[in-house]
Amino acid sequence: MENRTFGYARVSSREQHEDRQIEALTNYGVSRDNIIVDKCSGKDTEREGYQYLKKQIL
Repeated sequence: MENRTFGYARVSSREQHEDRQIEALTNYGVSRDNIIVDKCSGKDTEREGYQYLKKQIL
C-alpha cells in the first residue's frame, strides 16, 4: 500500500482565500494533488473534503 500525505485547507466563505494555507502545505512537502480544500463553515462536519479525507485514512 502506498503512503501518501494529505493536506487540508478550509476557509469559511467564498470571499476568503486558501492560498497561504496551500503554500504552507506545499512547503511542508504535501503534493498539490493531495491537498483538499473546503469553502464552508467549520461547524459543519459534513464538509465534502473533510469526509473524503476521513475515507482515505480508514
